[in-house]
Formats: sequence, structure tokens, C-alpha cells
Amino acid sequence: MNAEREGVVVVVNPVKFDLEDVRDDLRAAASAAGLEEPTLVETTEDDPGFGQAREAVRNGAALVCVLGGDGTVRAVAQELVGTGVPLGLLPGGTGNLLARNLGLPIDSLSDAAAAAFSGRDRSIDVGWMVVDPTEDQLEGALGDLDTGADNVHCFTVMAGLGFDAQIMDDAPEGVKDKAGWAAYVASGGQHLTDDPFELELSVDGTSSTSEARGVVVGNCGELTGGMELLPDAVVDDGLLDVAVISPGGLKDWLGMAARVLTGRGEGPSLDRDRGRDLTVRVEPQQLCEVDGDVLTDASRLRFVVQPGCLVVRVARDEDEG
Repeated sequence: MNAEREGVVVVVNPVKFDLEDVRDDLRAAASAAGLEEPTLVETTEDDPGFGQAREAVRNGAALVCVLGGDGTVRAVAQELVGTGVPLGLLPGGTGNLLARNLGLPIDSLSDAAAAAFSGRDRSIDVGWMVVDPTEDQLEGALGDLDTGADNVHCFTVMAGLGFDAQIMDDAPEGVKDKAGWAAYVASGGQHLTDDPFELELSVDGTSSTSEARGVVVGNCGELTGGMELLPDAVVDDGLLDVAVISPGGLKDWLGMAARVLTGRGEGPSLDRDRGRDLTVRVEPQQLCEVDGDVLTDASRLRFVVQPGCLVVRVARDEDEG
């Protein structure tokens, strides 16, 4: 850890956990790693992790961990971008998608804490999504983008609009807690016959138009169960991958799902591309989301990648001892 910083802070969603049990597990993992007991700070209904992470950095934390869902991970990660303070990932959500894509433990708090407390640091990219950008936000370089603006949102895994956001929005929280990703499957079934929308997609200045039902932009590509929607996506390649989903009916949906499940490439109803700066225009407006957090309806989105700006604590390689 950074010698100028000390202590571990764990940002935890108190609704999902017995905090005494959590403290016991984290205390034991910290002791095994030769660390002091971590400080737990709780998220609130009004603040899912942004303020807690800022305060931890301000107070000199050497490591900030997250015990919560993908949305809590996103909130904390956004505040750690560019600080050099590592992000530790503890399993606490339905998807645990960033941890899953980094090969971290997702079934055991003790194992995940051991990796966070004794692992190595890895720098990864993040994506930024700008909702209905102003002309300045649309045309400016990443370095000119005010990432603190209300319409600018960080994502570490995936962001999207249309079908992707609708199934997130319609999966009840209580059902997700009990059924996990089955809740999204049930929700998705309600939207298979939604009307398509007009799409203009620009990838690093090259534009195309089509009809679509959903657009997903990813920093990494693996979903739960080993499914890879974006099989070429890598968290530290300086690129964002995009999938345009455009099935026309149930047969197309089934064919596309089969290709995703088997890891096969492009085909009817699923087109992929990649780039550093992407713009999406849709008619009519579509609901959008970042890392599972549903935001609002939008007619235009800009996605840009910020390479190597987030430090994440990952499991130490076996050959490092």
C-alpha cells in the first residue's frame, strides 16, 4: 500500500448484510494480512457511495473496498478515478460483474477480502457516459469533459439504452434478492416485442444508421454464468466495445441468445464494434443505464474511455507467492 496512506475503509450497503457478521469476517481477513481492522461506512438512500468514497480518500485511506451491488461499485469507483487509491471488490450484489470480469472471488466474503487485503494493484480503464450532451460536451476532448457534471456518469462494466435498460428497470429489487439473474430473464420477456427505434451510431467518427432494440457499450464483456456479450472487450485495452441488438422477432431473439451463450461472433440481430469515442442518437428517446443503475430517457449519448485511470486490487498471481 501507499506508504503515505494508512487504513482500509469498506463502503457497505447496510440493507443487504448483517454488519456484525461482516465485521467479524473482515476483522479476521485483515488480521491474517497483518492489517488493522477495517473501518465500515454505510451507504444511504440519498448517497449510494459517492460521498463515502470521497471522504475515505480525503481522510487518507490506503484502500477503499465496496460491499454492495454493481451500482455501489460504480459510485465508489467514480470517486477513486485518478486518485491512485485502490478499489477492493467484495461480493455483495446480484451480478458482481466487475469482480467476475477480473477473476475475483464472488461467492465468499472471506476469500474476496483476502484478495483485496493481500493482492496486487492493477490499473484498468473506465467509461464515461454523457446523457444528452451539450455541444461543448459532444465535441470536446475527454480532458475537457467535466466528469463532475450531473449528466456525466462513470461505468466500469457496461452502459446501455433501450432493451438493456428496460429489463434493469422492470426487475423488482425484491425478486432480484431472491432469484438473482432470473429476475432479469423474467423482465426481459416483457420487452421482446417492444418497438424498435431509429439509431445513428458514430464510432471514432465513422457513422452508421439502423433500426435497433438496444445498444450496450462495455468496458468488459462477461455477464453472469460465463456469458460474453462482448467477447473482445478487455478492461485495460483503452477501448470501449459496443453491441447493437436488433432482433425482429422471437426467432431472431433465440438465435442471438444462442450466439451469446456459445460465444460465437456476429450474426443477424447482433453487430459489434469498438472504439475510443462513441456517439449514439435515437428516435424516439430511450431509457438508459450505467452498470445497472437506470437513469432517464435520452435521445443522445456520448461514450468515452479513460484509459488506465482506476486502480483495482486483484488476486496476487500464484508465481508471486
